[in-house]
Amino acid sequence: MPRSRSTDAARLLAEGRAGDRAAIARLLSLVEQGGDAAAGVDAVVFPESGAATTIGLTGSPGAGKSTLVSALLAALRVRDHRVAVLAIDPSSPFSGGAILGDRVRMSDHALDEGVFIRSMATRGHLGGLAVATPQAARVLDAVGYDRILVETVGVGQVEVEVAGEADVTVVVVNPGWGDAVQANKAGLMEVADVFAVNKADRPGVSETRRDLEQMLELSASDGTDADWRPPIVSTVATTADGVVELWDAIEGAVAHLRGTGALDERRRDRLGAELQRVVTARLAERAGALSTGPTYEEALGEVLGRRLAPWRAADRLLDAD
Repeated sequence: MPRSRSTDAARLLAEGRAGDRAAIARLLSLVEQGGDAAAGVDAVVFPESGAATTIGLTGSPGAGKSTLVSALLAALRVRDHRVAVLAIDPSSPFSGGAILGDRVRMSDHALDEGVFIRSMATRGHLGGLAVATPQAARVLDAVGYDRILVETVGVGQVEVEVAGEADVTVVVVNPGWGDAVQANKAGLMEVADVFAVNKADRPGVSETRRDLEQMLELSASDGTDADWRPPIVSTVATTADGVVELWDAIEGAVAHLRGTGALDERRRDRLGAELQRVVTARLAERAGALSTGPTYEEALGEVLGRRLAPWRAADRLLDAD
C-alpha cells in the first residue's frame, strides 16, 4: 500500500474521531470504491475497531424498517449511545448511486452529533456489499460509534448475507400479510435473533405471532440453538410503542451470545469468511492480469492447437506469475 494512501487514511481517521463528519463520509466513500482505496482505509481502521456492537435489521419492503430504525435511534440516544446507521439501498437505475429515502425518513436525527447515517448502494467494487459492509462498519466503529445499525432494503440472498454481517439480526414482519411465511421462505428464520412485528396497530398481530411461534417450534426441533429462542416483540414504529422493549430484547440477545461465547464465535467466523472473500477478489484480479500479454497468448496457442489442456495451461500461467 503506498505510503501516501496510508497517511491520507490515517489523517481522515484522526479527523473523524475528532468529530469531522466530512472525514467519516470520505472514509466510507473510499471503502465503497473498493480495491486499493478500500484496502488502504481498512489497514488503518482495522486495528482500531472491534468495540462496537452491530445490529442488522431486515424484512420485506414496506415493513417499516426505516421508521423503526429512526425510533431505535431515539431510544439509544436516551441511553447515551453513539449510533451509526448503514442503510443498504437499491441502486439508482440512472446514477448507480444509493436512493436516499432511508436518510429522508431518519431526518429527525440529522442534527444530532451522536448519530451518523449513511446510505450505501448495492453496486460497486468486486465483492459488492459482502465486502463493503463489514469495512464500512469498521470505519464507524473506529471513529467512536458504539452501536451500528445495518438496515437492508428487502428480503433476498443479498439481504440475508448483509444481515449475517451483524452481531445480532432483527427480522421485521408485519401482521396480516404473510410476512412470517415469507421470512421463512427467504431463510431469515435461520439468522433471526429477535423478531419485530411492526405496525402492530393493524389487524392480524396474534395470527402473525402464532405463525412465528410455530416456525420457531419447528426450528427448535431441528436442533437450532436450543439455549436461545428468538423473542417476538410487537412494535408501532410511528408512535415508538414497543421500541424500548425491542431494544431490551436485542440487548438480551447480545448478552446471551456473549455469555455463551457465541458472539466471539460469530465474529471469528465473519472475519474468516471475509478473509476468504478478499483472497478470492485478489486472485480474480491476478487472473485478470494473467489473461493478457505474450505468455497468455502463447499458452492459448498451445490450447488451441490441442497440445496443452486448459488446466495445464492455467497451471503454467500461475507458475509463471
